Amino acid sequence: MGNGRVHFTVTPPAYRSGVTLAAPLLNPSQQALLDTLGAGRNDRPTFAAELGPQLRAQLEDGLRPLLVVLDTLGVEKLWVSKHKVSSIHACEVRFLAEEDRGFDGWTVPMARGTIAHRAIELSMNVRGEPVPAELVDHTLSSLTEGETNGLADWLQSISEFERADLRGAAIDKVGAFLETWPPLKPGWRPRTESKARVDLLDDRVTLQGKVDLTIGTAEGTRAGKVLVDLKTGGFSPSHVDDLRFYALVETIKLGVPPRRVATHYLESGNLLPEDVSEAMLTSAAVRVVDAVNRWLDLRSGRLVPVLKPSASCRWCPVLAECEGGRQHLAAVEEW
Repeated sequence: MGNGRVHFTVTPPAYRSGVTLAAPLLNPSQQALLDTLGAGRNDRPTFAAELGPQLRAQLEDGLRPLLVVLDTLGVEKLWVSKHKVSSIHACEVRFLAEEDRGFDGWTVPMARGTIAHRAIELSMNVRGEPVPAELVDHTLSSLTEGETNGLADWLQSISEFERADLRGAAIDKVGAFLETWPPLKPGWRPRTESKARVDLLDDRVTLQGKVDLTIGTAEGTRAGKVLVDLKTGGFSPSHVDDLRFYALVETIKLGVPPRRVATHYLESGNLLPEDVSEAMLTSAAVRVVDAVNRWLDLRSGRLVPVLKPSASCRWCPVLAECEGGRQHLAAVEEW
């Protein structure tokens, strides 16, 4: 990826005709995205080799006093995800309700994201011009026969109408990605749903994340990776914090931060980038420690959960008995 307006050539293998195909021209949206995320080697920052260990120490120092609480609650291991951290910093009433309720099973909106991301991953490796419907159909077929968190059983149980709804929504999301993203060259090392984790305090606490798309790689202590989250809806402040959490985990895992993080909204084509800095990562570590402290205080009964109504009240499992949430939604609708 280069800095400024970049024109590159992708030379795919010869196909049926035996003729080498020319690289497709980039539309303005694809070129703008490439310009925003790309950077020449001299424009990529370097970071101190001690940054990763310092962030790990910051987290462990902040979380170590909580080991006593974990023992009191009978929790052998605490798994911390970006969703947990964001939920705690949002409405604590909803957070506790969702944690008590657990996983309710697959739904069309949930499965849509999984299928679309798998199909997007497939698009990076298929030969020839990728066709969204073919990518989604292959993904649906492979997941229906697989064993992924009960998804296969759910796919086998849904009606044809639900499957058609799921297929259409996934095709739309994959098509939007292919329309707005330039072809990703293998040399950029693109990866989808890239997992990372950091084990802290002798494996008592684990930070884990899964990024929709990563591009690039570090060179020594020179940052080169870009982390991207793909969203189908509109902007939420939590999206920024989610990517900072991913950057924190990535930095501790590899010892080198990502160069940049970005949220890409598929429906609008908008891209919200942010350069990674030491200050950002330090702030993200503080946010994690604060969230886990609050989490365990709530679980031990030492704190009363704080109600923070928002648009997300629509999907809260306790909305029916939450007067504050219902009043907030009513006021929003009236406005």
